[in-house]
Amino acid sequence: MKYAVIPAAALAIVSTAAVWFVSAHGWTLYYGDAEAHLNISRRIVDSTTPGYSQIGTVWLPLPHWMMLPFVRNDVLWHSGLAGAIPSAACFVVAGVFLFAAVRRVFESTTAAAAATALFALNPNALYLASIPMSESVFWAALLALLYFTIVRSPVGAGIAACAATLVRYDGWFLLPFVAVYFWLRPDRSLTVAARKAHGRLRATITFSLIAGIGPIYWLAHNYFLNNHPLDFLLGPYSAFAIQGGQPYPGLHNWHLAWLYVTTAARLCAGPALTWIGVSGIFAAFVKRAFWPVILLALPPLFYIWSMHSSGGTPIHVPVLPPYSFYNTRYGLEALPLLAFGGGALVALLPRRAHVCVAIALVLAVSLPWLLHPAPNRWITWEESRVNSQARLTWIREAADYIGPRYRSGTGILTSANDLRAIFREAGIPFREIFTEDNGMVWLASVRRPCLYLRHEWAVTQEGDAVEQAIQANRSCIQYHLEKIIVVKDAAPVHLYRR
Repeated sequence: MKYAVIPAAALAIVSTAAVWFVSAHGWTLYYGDAEAHLNISRRIVDSTTPGYSQIGTVWLPLPHWMMLPFVRNDVLWHSGLAGAIPSAACFVVAGVFLFAAVRRVFESTTAAAAATALFALNPNALYLASIPMSESVFWAALLALLYFTIVRSPVGAGIAACAATLVRYDGWFLLPFVAVYFWLRPDRSLTVAARKAHGRLRATITFSLIAGIGPIYWLAHNYFLNNHPLDFLLGPYSAFAIQGGQPYPGLHNWHLAWLYVTTAARLCAGPALTWIGVSGIFAAFVKRAFWPVILLALPPLFYIWSMHSSGGTPIHVPVLPPYSFYNTRYGLEALPLLAFGGGALVALLPRRAHVCVAIALVLAVSLPWLLHPAPNRWITWEESRVNSQARLTWIREAADYIGPRYRSGTGILTSANDLRAIFREAGIPFREIFTEDNGMVWLASVRRPCLYLRHEWAVTQEGDAVEQAIQANRSCIQYHLEKIIVVKDAAPVHLYRR
């Protein structure tokens, strides 16, 4: 890993520049999920009912825990940088482990540098690594897992895999494959006799015990909070529930699931890296680097399987029906694999040609992005812009109205969806806000408003539970509709005041 000092410094510079660029343009919280991740972390320390339960039961907790040291700061919270900082740091970690793994596999520093550059200079990856999203956190865990399996360290691999299971559910999908790997390839640090006698079993058990902590913890967490260990999968806020059982391309259709995932991957990676990466996979096979290809192929394969089977993981891309943007960022799951393939392609050629080939590959991949730098060519950015236009408009308008009029301590009742962003934008602490995340405090206000609804403000979206409570109990509670915010392609936002 001592050879990774220069790549780490270069990655840190690139990542820092990307965070500054994204923040300066006001893009940090374009994604609704980025806003939600940030606010989940914030409400752990700033809520009417702060504490452990605010983690929730659907999104895995590690990204939110990593934001905690930063999200306490109001400036970092309001700007979104509290979530961007750990994301950017994980991007650097991911790049360092990719460099170390490729160098170890192919015994070529140049191949490792090429793979790292192909990974780190992708604008879609840089964008997601500059905002409060989970992609770069998962990449750090995945590529650490790759490195520790290559050096055959079951303890290191177990820690990395455990981290992956606390970031994304595709991390759970990795565990049996890695366990089989350790069963087949025991720890080299053991003696020959020990390897024959118990090395495989010991390595497999060590890895499995450490890696299994993540899923076991999360099942127990769901049971503790909602009395159902599978609430994250079957509960009212699960991906399946959000999809509502509606069909989408790829559901129960392997061909379409493959087509949509691979199309998203191509649009995220760009055509040059796609061809280079696919060619490099064959180069990796020639170099007998089978395990890295298998491991890095598992996350995109997970999404193909999930699209086909789960009913809760649609991907929409603008070049296929219904010609829209939704979850296009899942295509970036293939980026580490394609970058590794680029490194394999360099390693396949004679060593004297490594530097020239590496430079040629990096230029072939980067120049199209540099020659046409408009962000609407970055599909993840374009997805966040298209899907956030209406939401950002009503957030700003509502925040501008309620911010200067709100009196501290008088309370705001609202629902726990995107409306929380209004109060972050307005600079109103979450301890002043009452939502369904606050349990009985919120339920009492909504179900028995005549007795318990005493908040000065109520902020609703048309038809939600808070609005229904106000409309159904006008005889005993007096709220005046102060403002209606109507934005195209969004439910009207209503601001009530006692």
